[in-house]
Amino acid sequence: MDIEYFRNYCLSKPSATEDTPFDANTLCFKVGGKIFAIINIEVFESVNLKCDPERAIELREQYNGVLPGYHMNKKHWNTVSFGADVPDPRVLEMVDHSYELVFASLSKNQKAALGL
Repeated sequence: MDIEYFRNYCLSKPSATEDTPFDANTLCFKVGGKIFAIINIEVFESVNLKCDPERAIELREQYNGVLPGYHMNKKHWNTVSFGADVPDPRVLEMVDHSYELVFASLSKNQKAALGL
């Protein structure tokens, strides 16, 4: 998977946006102003994704390329390495899960403002 494919996949989610709130190299994908994926544009080697805590543990046990979230809450975030032992379709499933968790956390008013 390359960065353009990953970026387009994230932006294909309903009402997904992107920005660089931390620095020019850290690209964040958001829904309703809340982050669901973070990548380094310059060194596209991993992504931070939100994850259900129990599922996060399962994924870390199943794949060497899934670690506790780098610079994130280790209970709720995973860092997933591209090109490791995690197949691309599985990475995209993790993106879906992260988006769904963040979307579910939005209030009714926030969802309505997004037209969802």
